[in-house]
Amino acid sequence: MPPNLTRRQQEIYDYLREALPRLPHPPTLDELCRALGLKSRGSLHKQIQALVEAGLVEPMNNLRRGIRLVDSAANDPRPAPEASELEALPMYGYIAAGQPIEAIANPDTIPVPSVLRTPHPCYVLQVRGDSMIEEGILDGDWVVIEQRDTARNGEIVVALVDGEEATLKRLEKKSDEIVLHPANASMAPMRYHPSQVKIQGVLVGQMRSYH
Repeated sequence: MPPNLTRRQQEIYDYLREALPRLPHPPTLDELCRALGLKSRGSLHKQIQALVEAGLVEPMNNLRRGIRLVDSAANDPRPAPEASELEALPMYGYIAAGQPIEAIANPDTIPVPSVLRTPHPCYVLQVRGDSMIEEGILDGDWVVIEQRDTARNGEIVVALVDGEEATLKRLEKKSDEIVLHPANASMAPMRYHPSQVKIQGVLVGQMRSYH
């Protein structure tokens, strides 16, 4: 680890080293926020500024250029994130595939950087549709889901409705109902009796391809 980097700064640096060679252009702060599943652009800016001061990232004089590593960091002789950091997770297809997640046999796999997952069992779904666009989750994105059957109010979850349809929505639990909130002003919240909804996981990461 380069000196004086926090764990979060190291994770961002490792992600940039691994991802930049395969991206069509250096990511902006907003794009990097979405790729890393971070909510605070201001917090990410502080972390990037620390990498600038450490001599690893080019100064951001023009944000439209995107975030670039300095030449010496891009050519860092140390290996990029190891295979263990790019664990292949099960890829269960589209989020609205119309069947329970666990019913999908023999899933494909997709490599996921450690910064985008948790130590707990995780899987990947590809987003279909625009119901969560106001959270920066776009059609075609891959979302990394930590597999669990409970979630807190406000978390973005994979919810299985009536044992048939899986959907990605923000969770609101009330005493007598479950409300699944889309992040799209043109769509209404979905309301169900608690017995109709089963939580299958919580959003912990997000990936996007630009080609």
